[in-house]
Amino acid sequence: MLYPIFTPVASDCPHVSHTSRRDCFARFFLVANTFLLAMAIDPASAASVLPNVALTLAGAQQLAVARSRQLVAQDASVAASRDMAVAAGQLPDPTLKLGVENLPVSGTDRLSLSRDFMTMRRIGVMQEFTRSDKRLARTDRFEREAQKTLAEKSAATAAIERDTALAWLDRYYSEAMAAVVAEQGVQARLEVQAAEGTYRAGRGTQADMIMARSATAVFDDRASDAARRVRSATIMLERWIGEAAPTPLAGQPAIDQIRLDPASLAVQLAHHPEVAVLRKQEDLAQAQVRVAQAARKLDWSMEVAYQQRSPDFSNMVSVGLSVPLQWDQKNRQDREVSAKLALVDMAKAELEESLRKHVGETRALIDEWQNGRERIGRYERELIPLARERTLAVITAYRGGKSSLTDVLAARRNVIDVRLQSLELQASTARLWAQLNFLTPDDGRHAGLPSTMQGETR
Repeated sequence: MLYPIFTPVASDCPHVSHTSRRDCFARFFLVANTFLLAMAIDPASAASVLPNVALTLAGAQQLAVARSRQLVAQDASVAASRDMAVAAGQLPDPTLKLGVENLPVSGTDRLSLSRDFMTMRRIGVMQEFTRSDKRLARTDRFEREAQKTLAEKSAATAAIERDTALAWLDRYYSEAMAAVVAEQGVQARLEVQAAEGTYRAGRGTQADMIMARSATAVFDDRASDAARRVRSATIMLERWIGEAAPTPLAGQPAIDQIRLDPASLAVQLAHHPEVAVLRKQEDLAQAQVRVAQAARKLDWSMEVAYQQRSPDFSNMVSVGLSVPLQWDQKNRQDREVSAKLALVDMAKAELEESLRKHVGETRALIDEWQNGRERIGRYERELIPLARERTLAVITAYRGGKSSLTDVLAARRNVIDVRLQSLELQASTARLWAQLNFLTPDDGRHAGLPSTMQGETR
């Protein structure tokens, strides 16, 4: 199923009449539907169909899930297990038996098929009748294996969505940092021009001009490093969404909201994909116990054979039953049951330990995420405005001859450093948000879970 990721707004069709705007919206939806159709056919070609449409975080996740080969492999594994479940529920194939009985190997009748009355050509069929409860147990065992693989697919989907979100956010904030550096680079060039003009007018020194040029070189170096980080982030995003990675990104998601409630983490994380896999592993171990218990009950086989003798003697029919003898059940069948029960205990212990681990790790992530939000607010309310005010004060003093160009450049560097620190903090907080918000696949499965939105959008 495809989900729309583009929504037209009035600003998409500015300065037109109502009728023209309606036509504009119609054209927009036509192009958007063309993009979605192309994405359904070949997700990797979506960017070439509509390269100028911004890529949302949800759209990137949909592309990543659609092009994942790991999920295809797990679908094949599920199909294989279910085919095995059908096969396990059937009776074993009958056995065709051909042979010669009582063939003389000495005397005057040696190797003769017709002279000795006991010599018979034999053809028969043997069928093992496996108990129905055994076949049902084996069928259930493979079905449980299919369910475990489905749980693993859900865990893989969550991991793909989470890793795609992390790559998307890395590129988003790398571009934001590059924009800040570029903005300050423009300012640095203007300051070089001002320093050169002041020097030519005889009001400045050559040292100030050289210092301004050095500051420009420093910003160019930082811009080069910022561009490298953008390219690296784009390459990592390409690993998940392919050729659509260079597409311009949409706006920042609401990283102030998560779907988890710290007061009921144990209940919510019981649906964590990795916990769900271990729960299915426990179900599979229980099914294997039932298979081992059913093996303690005897099956039997029936054989019917037709024996042909020479024309002088009567032909014969034989009927027989075969039953295995479990002569050492306590050291074979009972031991197998005991081993399977031990695997059940192991699965239960691993499930409980995993749940405890995820609850502890998630609590720590939530605490770190909340602290990051608090620090981001402090940067936006206090640190960045104060750095800008300081810069304005230094520039005013410089124009009045009460400050040097060194002070101006230092103040500007301080502004960019504070803004970059704020962006780095936002990036790390956004990564925490992605790890918390995509613990489970974002496909509606969480709709029935407790869902408390933590925090308010700033």
